[in-house]
This record gives sequence, C-alpha cells and structure tokens, in this order.
Amino acid sequence: MNIKARIKRLQDGIKKAHIDYYLIPTSDYHNSEYVCDYFKVREYFSGFTGSNGTLLVSRNDAGLWTDGRYFVQAEKELEGSGIQLFRMQEKDVPSIKEYLEQNMKDGEVLGFDGRVVTAAYAKELEKALQDKDVEFRYDIDVAGKLWKKRPPVPASGIRVLPEDVCGQSVEDKLAMLRLQMHNNSCGAHLITSLDDIMWLFNIRGNDIECNPVAFSYAFITMTECHLFVQNYAVSLELSRYAEKHGIEIRDYNEIENFLETSVYEKRILLNEKIVNCRLYGILKNKAKIYNLPNPSEKLKAIKNPTELANMEKVYLKDSVAVTKFIYWLKKNVGKIPLNEYTASMHMDELREQIDGFLDLSFPTIGAYKENAAMMHYCATETDNKELQPEGMFLVDSGGQYMGGTTDVTRTIVLGNIDDEVKRHFTAVAVGMLRLSDARFLYGCTGRNLDILARGPVWELGIDYKCGTGHGIGYILNVHEGPQNIRWKFAENTNEAVIEAGMVISNEPGVYKAGSHGIRTENVIVAKNGEKNDDGQFMYFDTLTYVPIDLEGIDVSVMQPVDIERLNAYHRKVYYKISPYLNAEEREWLKENTRPVSATVNNIQSMI
Repeated sequence: MNIKARIKRLQDGIKKAHIDYYLIPTSDYHNSEYVCDYFKVREYFSGFTGSNGTLLVSRNDAGLWTDGRYFVQAEKELEGSGIQLFRMQEKDVPSIKEYLEQNMKDGEVLGFDGRVVTAAYAKELEKALQDKDVEFRYDIDVAGKLWKKRPPVPASGIRVLPEDVCGQSVEDKLAMLRLQMHNNSCGAHLITSLDDIMWLFNIRGNDIECNPVAFSYAFITMTECHLFVQNYAVSLELSRYAEKHGIEIRDYNEIENFLETSVYEKRILLNEKIVNCRLYGILKNKAKIYNLPNPSEKLKAIKNPTELANMEKVYLKDSVAVTKFIYWLKKNVGKIPLNEYTASMHMDELREQIDGFLDLSFPTIGAYKENAAMMHYCATETDNKELQPEGMFLVDSGGQYMGGTTDVTRTIVLGNIDDEVKRHFTAVAVGMLRLSDARFLYGCTGRNLDILARGPVWELGIDYKCGTGHGIGYILNVHEGPQNIRWKFAENTNEAVIEAGMVISNEPGVYKAGSHGIRTENVIVAKNGEKNDDGQFMYFDTLTYVPIDLEGIDVSVMQPVDIERLNAYHRKVYYKISPYLNAEEREWLKENTRPVSATVNNIQSMI
C-alpha cells in the first residue's frame, strides 16, 4: 500500500471516529528521541524516516512538520505522497499550534494517542485553542489500530552493570535523588524517561535500536522504590539485584492502575515535558503535581571520575578505528567497488572489533557528495551512491561500549574539490577547533559558546539549521540533555549551565542542497580551570582524536592562531593514535597530520 492510500485509510478512520484533525508525533510512551519499530506510526503513514517529525492529518489534507536537519530528506521522501512539508522555524511557516488555531473550526475534534503526547505539549495545544470550542480526544489510537502487521513491542533482557563501570551505587544515586525531592518538598517522583531510569538503577536494556534502554517506569518515594518493566525482561539476575537493593519489580503494564490506586500525601515531582498526558491525567485529579526537570537528568549529565576515565579509554579505541577507516577508504576508493553502504558497513565492522563493543550508538551515516547535505541521510543496501575518487564522503558514526558512548564525524576528501568547497571545509574545521579551545567563566550556557563554532561559517554568509553540540550519554543515549550548544532555543526550553564533567559534541557544518555537506565533529568534556577573583574559569578537554583531512584545508583563508590550533590538534592525534597502527598506516598518518604553514595572505593579515 502506497503512502497516499495509507493517508486515505487514516482519513477514513478519523471520520469514522468523529475526529477532524489527528496528530501523530515521533514518540513512544516515554517521549524517547528514537523509537522502536512498534512506535514508528508516523513513518508508516508518511514515509518520512527522520527521527523528528509530526504528522497532522485532517479529513481532507495532511502535513508534516520537521526541523532543519531533515528539510532536504523530507522533501525527497514526501515527494508524490500528497503530504505538505512544513519547515519548522522558517519564516512564514506556521507551527502546528498556529496551523490548528488558523484552521480548526468551533465544534471540531482534535485527536491523538495520549500515551505518545507529553502533558506539556497537550497543555500548549489546549492553550492555543482555548478561544475555540474544540474538543480533545486523547483516549484513542486511531492510527495504531489501522496499521496492519504492526511489529510487536520488543522485550529484551535487562543487564545489570557492575559498580566499577558505573562509579556509583544505586543507593548513592537514590540518596542524591531523594535529596532533590526533599529540597522541592515532594514525597514522590514519577520517572518515565528510559535513560534516566537506566542510569538510576545501573541497568541497561536493548528495546530501542542503538539505545541501551528497556521499556520501564519508576516511582520513587522517600522509603519505597518501584520499577515497572516487562515481565519477559526480568531475569534471575535482575530479581536478585532488585531484592538486594530494595527495589520492588512490577509489571510494565501495571503503571496506570498503580497510579490510580495509590494514595498521595505530598506533591509528586514529574517532568511534564516527558510524562505523557495519559499518566498526567490520572495524577492531576489525585495529587498536587510539581513540574520540574527530572533531577536525574543533570545528575547523569555530570559524569563521575570513573565514567570519565572509562570514556577516555573508549574514545581512544574508537578514534583508532575511525582513523583506520579513513586510511582504508583513501587507499581503496577508485580501485575497488565502493558505495555509501559498503563503506559504512566497513566502518561498522572496524568498530565491532573493538574490545567491549556492545552496539552502534546510531545507524552510521555515510553520505557522498550531495547526499551529505541531508544531515541524517542513511544509505541502504539497495539505495546508495557509488563512491568515486572525486568529491567528499561524510561519515557520522558512533558506538556503544562497556565504558562509554561515542559519536564522531569526519568529511573525507576523495578527489578534486573546488575552492568554494575548500573554504567551507576550512571554516567548519576552524569553528570546531575554536570551540574546543574555549576558555569561559562558569555560568555560561551553550548560547554563550555557540558563536565560537558558528562564527567562521556565518562569516561566509552561511548557517546550519541545527545546534552545534549535544550532551553524550554514558553507555546510554547518544543525545543527552540538559546541556547543548546552540544560539537559538525553542520556546520554553531551559538553558543548562555548562558544568564540569559534562560531555558534549562539537559539530559545526555546511549543508548545500544538491551540492555537498560538510561536518567535522569531536566530543569534548568540560573541566574546571583557574579560579580567581573574577570567578571559576572553565575549559574543554578533547576526547576525539581523528585527523582532519588536510586535502580540504585552504590555509590561505586561515588566521595564524587557527593554523596553530590545527597543527596542535594534529600533533596530539599522531601522538595518541600512531602506537596502535601498523607501519603503513602510521606513515600515512604522519603525512596527514603534518604541520601546515602560513601563506603570504596569513602573514599580511597579522600586519
């Protein structure tokens, strides 16, 4: 069945349910960024495969909203579907709330599955439509019931991590959490975000591809600890572990009944931006709710010394694998058959050979020439582009290891590129290195720092439609909050202060539709520097050590200080990586991390 036919079937379904507009976000019951196949309802009905997007279907029309990372991809995937693309945050493009406010009529009904829409977003919709006589239906999964042969909900086993990997016991983490509950005068805390639950209990699962999490809920009081997981996931190891640490295991599907039958004497702490409106609806009529970001979000974002030490080891191994991949690709392109997919698979194979490898941290993005302009493009075995000794190949990849989560991007020059592309490549590298070399006072957020990476690109009159950096989990989600680096924040988004121990990606880029895409990404960790009368100064340490392709660098457009940053970084790359290479690879790396020199233009710029 093609997409047009699926949309028509959905439209017939909402008419039968007496609904006028039906909303399908990209989410599961936990507001996860990535979802398992069971929850890819939006993808099934729209054909759009990006990780962020919302489908809105009325009785006669359909529209899809997505962010700047996916504009090019969405345009391609929606072609011929009849679904209109709405480019979020672009000029004159209405948000979903604005669109509904402009188009819904009194007496009409807006429907959605309340288990996959957050309480906060439901409230925003209600506020936007408060002047209209609109009815909300969030108790019906119209789209899900129309999906024939829908995949089952996965139920993988749950792994218990040893304390020497985590660096903190469950008791220590619960004590920190309960202190935050006490400080906010809360007697209970509902946690529905999977990564927070995994971190809190020192457990991991495999229910979502590339994300080592298990479907679960947690309800914490000052004296009790309830963990809701699928029965199939409960092993003898988990049962004994839970008994030892005072954790009561309950069935995943009992959460609604548990919340309905519990008695609440004090207010409940929860995050309305994560908790779905179905669970929120149960609680709001039974207890006082205190809306606050989950304390565990910040606690897990600040990595402890054990986690940081393990991540440093893991990133070194990972950087060696990526360096070996670049050498292999440059040596073989044009000599053996290669395409985006087979090259990406080789990157995955190199990573799988690393001691402690568990999984990829996201499907590898291998994009050649114009395909790299799609930030989250993913080639397949049947749909890919052949690699030739010309242009550039962008590889964004990462792994999950027993000791850390990695994320790295390099754009590799395979042959001739023109001067404009070289200027773009150089600006991206300069921006990445400037942010890596930042010195800043404690209290700065990502908004204060973004200009360091984005500035060189802005100087060319170019922007990239995404943030510069995101938090990185520890054997957890590759995208983690609350920290990030960006100059523009969505409405009602809290800006997190950069704390020592936070691990963050650093990935400026240039994306020219139909031409090329460039991204250079390292992962950095914030650390405390000098403290004096002016305050606590901070800096970043780099975890990623992979060469930046000198064939893409135009030294003539670089400032001398930026040339020295590049040379200094490459000296460290060679020092750290060369011991793990064979003689031929080591000689190649030496040449490709050689110092570059200032030109006449650079020298004149100093005068």
